[in-house]
Amino acid sequence: MSNTVSHPSLILNKNAEKRIRQGHLWVFSNEVDTKKTPLNNFEMGQQVNVVSAKGQQLGAATINPQALICARIFSRTADQGLTKRFFAKRIERALSLREAYFDQPFYRLVYGDSDFLPGVIADRYGDYLVVQIATAGMEACKDEILHAFNKVLEPKGIVLANDHSARTLEYLPSYTEVIGEVPEYLQLEENNTHFTIPSQGGQKTGWFYDHRINRAEMAKWVKGKSVLDVFSYAGGWGVTAAVKGAQSVTCVDVSAKALDLVEKAAELNKVDDRILAIEGKAVHVLKMLIDEEQKYDVVVLDPPAFIKRKKDQKAGEAAYRHLNELAIRLLKRDGLLVSASCSMHLAADTLTDIVRGAAMHLDRDAQLVYSGSQGPDHPRHPAIEQTNYIKAQFYRISHR
Repeated sequence: MSNTVSHPSLILNKNAEKRIRQGHLWVFSNEVDTKKTPLNNFEMGQQVNVVSAKGQQLGAATINPQALICARIFSRTADQGLTKRFFAKRIERALSLREAYFDQPFYRLVYGDSDFLPGVIADRYGDYLVVQIATAGMEACKDEILHAFNKVLEPKGIVLANDHSARTLEYLPSYTEVIGEVPEYLQLEENNTHFTIPSQGGQKTGWFYDHRINRAEMAKWVKGKSVLDVFSYAGGWGVTAAVKGAQSVTCVDVSAKALDLVEKAAELNKVDDRILAIEGKAVHVLKMLIDEEQKYDVVVLDPPAFIKRKKDQKAGEAAYRHLNELAIRLLKRDGLLVSASCSMHLAADTLTDIVRGAAMHLDRDAQLVYSGSQGPDHPRHPAIEQTNYIKAQFYRISHR
């Protein structure tokens, strides 16, 4: 069966192809020659060939004429079809990368553009997958995608977690679908630490594999120490710290359900005698701990994205600074601050400036001892800066 079909052309404006030639996969609506190829002539999710103003073929893409990113290239071969075979080959390629690095089947299996499957995210939990589809083009191929996952991995079950905000940008409905048999809770292992997460209704795909490498680095610093894990969710940082020998760990989260997961993980790893959970908003809890004159050897800050859009930049940077100042005030002399961010719009250098400024404001000296990003199961597409979003910076904070 042929992988190629005939696609209509999407013609770009003059000189609009430079970014595409440099490896980028997105076409913005203002880059399209709408006189020659009006966007309203296309159907949502339709497959097209992206063509330069000079008639040169740039690749095959899916289109959403209503979205700002109106086309996403999935192949540099014109007329490439989104067939079951195509998806299976892409998934096999993604799987080979993960299996080359990880010795257990717990990782992000497919990371969208970086795995050349724009709009598809998949996390693996042993025999189960949690999959998200974020674009109209991939939604139109849902059956082919699920068939390919089943062919390559033969999972016992798949959760299609299409209830995330990214779909609203593509004017797609929100829903969850379960294929096969999936238990209420999924098990995973990370850095020799065991966790239990809900198969449905958790945050995003249920777990945040992206900080795995940084959590492994943190483990080198916590033996015999007191640790404060803020925005703990299911205890990725805090329970790992306890397993790696921390004397005591305090986990803070606004969600009671998240803290229930912390307690489950603590019991699973037999460290529940060293973990305390505090429910509440992070800033409020940090201020309470300061008032109580509590001090910790290590403070971990892993907040949600404060800067989701560029217009959030100023307020978001202020929020990061305020949070880091509160954390520094809770550190013992020569304590370790782990300052993390998942805001794509916050550059690593800006986070460094924020921590430096917070330390200076409190008359502390800061030494950057480790700077990390996302793990190899979240590969960065070198032409798409949006695929590089994780920052984790470790500082020793000293009194003057």
